[in-house]
Amino acid sequence: MRKSVKEGVAAPDFTLKDQHGKKVTLSKLRGKKVILYFYPKDFTPGCTNEACEFRDLHEQLKKLDYVVLAVSADSVESHKKFAAKYKLPFQILSDEDNSVAKAYDSYGEKVFFGHKIAGVKRNTFLIDDSGVVKKAFWKVVPVGHAKKFLRVI
Repeated sequence: MRKSVKEGVAAPDFTLKDQHGKKVTLSKLRGKKVILYFYPKDFTPGCTNEACEFRDLHEQLKKLDYVVLAVSADSVESHKKFAAKYKLPFQILSDEDNSVAKAYDSYGEKVFFGHKIAGVKRNTFLIDDSGVVKKAFWKVVPVGHAKKFLRVI
């Protein structure tokens, strides 16, 4: 499958609500570097591990001028509970219709416990301060994923 999101190309813009109901627009973050990661579902083991790793590295990433944005199809209310339970200091965006996940090639057919299903794919994008995709990580393994950024950025 050919990817529509490519390194060196402008990241697709979007506006989504975070866990507090606040609208977040990617293009309004110009001047900041963004780690945009897509994950399947709040409160599941892999997604929780990944979120907690980004939480634990949040201060280091912030000092490097990175903003972390997490995206899944869960509701604003689910994200609010997820962020509160795990003390997540970054914004978690609700993409209930999967439109942003689709724009980032992060929704579609995948294999889950040996079965083909449609769902959010675990992908991450580094977006530079001018809004260009610097690096794309496809089919991410959640454990240890966040730590890789300290070597890449």
